[in-house]
Amino acid sequence: VQLQASGGGLVQEGGSLRLSCVFSGGTFRRYSVAWFRQAPGKERDFVAAIKYSGGYGNYAESVKGRFTISRDNAKNTAYLQMNSLRPEDTAVYYCAARSSSWPRRALDEYDYWGQGTLVTVSS
Repeated sequence: VQLQASGGGLVQEGGSLRLSCVFSGGTFRRYSVAWFRQAPGKERDFVAAIKYSGGYGNYAESVKGRFTISRDNAKNTAYLQMNSLRPEDTAVYYCAARSSSWPRRALDEYDYWGQGTLVTVSS
């Protein structure tokens, strides 16, 4: 299994970005997917997760109401729509896949990781 994250970049405070995570090498619909982020000098933290069939996402409190996780199983792709971005959202964002229908928030629950995409929010 491989994950390829993309869509990061430089955006002004209040702006929006959409991250994509393309899954290959397995049956995507059998995996739950999550996004994590790691700011400079900090630990990698949970952002959002979605179960195998899509639908409602599970979010960290810091992004709830601003970020939306989704997936398109026909395209083997997961997304993270990020709105109302703040400077504190600046981080490398990683997508991860778990060989279970149901997502979790802990890093060690995930079997596969993408390479990360950098999001920088300027004030």
